[in-house]
Amino acid sequence: MSANGLEVMALRAGYGGRVILENIALSVANGEWCVLLGPNGCGKTTLLDCVVGRLAPAGGEIRIAGHSLREQAFAAKRQLGYGCAPESLPPLLTARQCLEIHAGAKRLSAVDEEVMQLAEELQFTRYLDAFVDTLSLGTRQKLSVLLALLGDPRLIVLDEAFNGLDPASALIVKRQLRARATGREVAVLLATHALDIVEQYSDRAVLLLDGSLRREWRREEIQALRARGVGFDAAMAEAVTTPAA
Repeated sequence: MSANGLEVMALRAGYGGRVILENIALSVANGEWCVLLGPNGCGKTTLLDCVVGRLAPAGGEIRIAGHSLREQAFAAKRQLGYGCAPESLPPLLTARQCLEIHAGAKRLSAVDEEVMQLAEELQFTRYLDAFVDTLSLGTRQKLSVLLALLGDPRLIVLDEAFNGLDPASALIVKRQLRARATGREVAVLLATHALDIVEQYSDRAVLLLDGSLRREWRREEIQALRARGVGFDAAMAEAVTTPAA
């Protein structure tokens, strides 16, 4: 697995005539957990939508596990695990049907046993035959995470995946993602406002501001901040308020 889990090169994207992202370059290596940070409306979801193929960029290139998302879409998406927003899940399907259809789309003969084991740990199995529109936000969030992990993807992409999760379930998901990154060299890209993930679980954090990647912190720098008694929230706030060079 020499190719990075994700390569984004010279990405330009927006809606209609409005440009949201300009000249974005981002890579997530195999085995790396990268957190995407930024204030509301900065373009995090737009970037993730481009990465997972929900939005066609106006320019640039995206590669997933070495496959071009534009030229080798099926091969690229087979290596992708995407946790969609809970409100995007099909309301009139059961949770079990969502898992089975998603597995079929990835050409799996059945839902991964490991994913079903995780469902048990998350106390989700009791909801397998419930319709999605009857599930709470947290329960739908669990389903979204389970869907993202189907088929042992080489790149996992999640957008605010911990919203609505109870603390015990959130801890299970964090440990699962960390284990996949460390043990299987899976690349993880997570957009979130939860700074504890940056401080305790991630390998790198990048800050998106005004349509461009403004700042990045690697694990060593985050640990050094903590050793000096500087909270990451303060470091991020300073980066957000510092004018671009």
